[in-house]
Amino acid sequence: MSDEEHHFESKADAGASKTYPQQAGTIRKNGYIVIKNRPCKVVEVSTSKTGKHGHAKCHFVGIDIFTGKKLEDIVPSSHNCDVPHVNRTDYQLIDISEDGFVSLLTENGNTKDDLRLPTDDNLLSQIKDGFAEGKDLVVSVMSAMGEEQICALKDIGPK
Repeated sequence: MSDEEHHFESKADAGASKTYPQQAGTIRKNGYIVIKNRPCKVVEVSTSKTGKHGHAKCHFVGIDIFTGKKLEDIVPSSHNCDVPHVNRTDYQLIDISEDGFVSLLTENGNTKDDLRLPTDDNLLSQIKDGFAEGKDLVVSVMSAMGEEQICALKDIGPK
């Protein structure tokens, strides 16, 4: 058995989990939770009392951090929920291509070219207008569960 060679497929990520478990009763408003396999920001939490034989239930109302859709879930408060690892990173905007992708400058000097412009019209027009005026723009990119999206914009002055 030990004479055989084993080949493992190499993956790009370091094997870090996209979520971590947290007890439902400890998740608060403005925290994050996974509802229907989507990372959501919790906007409302209500707990019901225990029944005759049962658990207290937590009712979560969350807004998907990428699509803005409202999702709801009811979980026994003693059970674990998945909580996404949410990261925000700032990048300097270098260029906007005609097909809707942006070119961003990372901290180590490399470029990141795999992000689309945001779907939010207000943010989209701010980015396009600011870029057309030749301003130095810094965009905040939110990433969770393998997805990334531009979520905010900062103007750091003219070039």
